[in-house]
Amino acid sequence: MATFLSKKSYLLNNIKEVPFKDLWGSKGVFTTIRMVGKPSRLLLYQPHIDNLIISSKKYGIRKNNLKNTITDLIKKNSIFKGSDNLFRIALNKKLISISIRKRPIPKKNFNLLLFKYKRLDPKYKNLYYKKILSKLSKLDPTRFDIALYKNKKLLESGTSNLLFVKNNKIYSPKIDIYKGITFKFFSKKVKINYKDIFVKKLVNYDEILLIGSGKGVVSVSKIENTSWKRKSLKTYKKLFKIYNNEIFYS
Repeated sequence: MATFLSKKSYLLNNIKEVPFKDLWGSKGVFTTIRMVGKPSRLLLYQPHIDNLIISSKKYGIRKNNLKNTITDLIKKNSIFKGSDNLFRIALNKKLISISIRKRPIPKKNFNLLLFKYKRLDPKYKNLYYKKILSKLSKLDPTRFDIALYKNKKLLESGTSNLLFVKNNKIYSPKIDIYKGITFKFFSKKVKINYKDIFVKKLVNYDEILLIGSGKGVVSVSKIENTSWKRKSLKTYKKLFKIYNNEIFYS
């Protein structure tokens, strides 16, 4: 269960506060931003907000000065002296919901479980997550995530993008995934190649990484019910250093 430090909902039309709703399953969009440092700073803040506005328009969520409204609510609600939390903002045509929760810190031996499922409309960070959340709720988020696959191809995890490393080259699934803000950050720092990643060929990869706002950069130790196990930490260490520099020195 998530440990909430704060959670609030507002009517979209007049920003009046109402009882909290998480909005999961509704027609809408969300973004999760990592809060770091003291005082708190929202990591990669501007790309998150810009992407949320673009996604909102795709889902027919319209309001005059929506970006300013969202920015004002974030500033109002992000005042918290925690050092490592997750700030989530979700909206549909009626409500904006904001929450802050403790960030689960991934352990060194982090594993994936295969889950045959493709997100609905995966190009966008939409709120159609109930099936994924139902699966994740049964797992320890510091030790496990699910690896979504469809038609024998890996897609993304339940919370993050997946990267696959072979002979020091980094690969990502090329279709049916959401390219998150952390993914886009790394795509400007390192070369990411796109190809279909087949479950039966996982053994060919030396490393599998999770990258995302909640996970940061995580090296996968093994994938349950497969023969794949981690062979190297080389690319993980490289990306982890790049990510930490963004956290502590940007």
